[in-house]
Amino acid sequence: MSVRNILLKGPLGYGGAPLGNMFRNIPEEEALGTVTAAWDQGIRYFDTAPFYGAGLSEIRMGKVISKHKRDEYVLSTKVGRIILDEIETGNRHFGEKGGLFEHGRANKIVYDYTEDGAMKSIEDSLQRLGVERLDFVWVHDIAQDFHGDAWLSMFETARTGAFRALSKLCEKGTIKAWGLGVNRVEPCELALGLKESRPTALLLAGRYSLLDHEQALQRLMPKAAELKVDIVVGGPYSSGVLVGGDRFEYQKASPEILAKVARIKALTDRHMIPIKAAALHFSLAHPASAAIIPGASKPDRIAEDIAALKVKVPDDFWHEVRKQGLVAPNAPLPIDR
Repeated sequence: MSVRNILLKGPLGYGGAPLGNMFRNIPEEEALGTVTAAWDQGIRYFDTAPFYGAGLSEIRMGKVISKHKRDEYVLSTKVGRIILDEIETGNRHFGEKGGLFEHGRANKIVYDYTEDGAMKSIEDSLQRLGVERLDFVWVHDIAQDFHGDAWLSMFETARTGAFRALSKLCEKGTIKAWGLGVNRVEPCELALGLKESRPTALLLAGRYSLLDHEQALQRLMPKAAELKVDIVVGGPYSSGVLVGGDRFEYQKASPEILAKVARIKALTDRHMIPIKAAALHFSLAHPASAAIIPGASKPDRIAEDIAALKVKVPDDFWHEVRKQGLVAPNAPLPIDR
């Protein structure tokens, strides 16, 4: 079953990573207010994960959405990590992004991509969220950025474990779609080549943004479109650098990245459109893109995202973006439809 046919109110969803105290200690009232703002303004697709603050994102999201009828929204979370009751002290080691949730809960997090691990993770997530079912489930972070050279070994464990578990749940109708939730292209390409337990959808974060899309366009996006495997685009603002932040790939942005952002911003200013509008419309222009889930930790950011998606981006803007080489030559743009 395709993602795009399940979404209830359009392609714009809410990404719950910030609710796990990503980068800062977000007050409870602010976090819950953000989810409430998303609901009140019509968003009906919510995504989260156990990793986000060691369960904190799921707990906070659940406090809001569990008050509503389950058939009124679409919900996804992830498997691949188990959150223990044991409290951990000292620095955590999670590859390139180990410090993302240093302000989250201190519960110990362990990797588990097995079939039993996936089922345990789902059971725990349902409890934290306070709901009885999920719509989509993503196998989280089986990629180089968290596992280094061992990522292929982790992928193989997931292929014979979590993939099979989620395929069975999908076949039974317990969930509506499953796939990978990653920040890298290579695992997605590998998964789409499988004959058995091939994902029915993908959540690709940061790799199909206005700023960074060339690698995804080489093979992944065309293959996904060919196979009719819907892609949910996460991180459309490239960790915030596209919308005034200083991070790209969750790290301090390089001078080269900042220079490219400045060129894009100069164009959006000249055409009098918000850069968010350009970012969202670009990521959704590819035929494989079914949904987009920017994250937010403040209620007013939700209104910005909704307004940005409603903006009519002038055709001349897209012509200039392509002419100046700010997007890959083969990148589909709204003017190509």
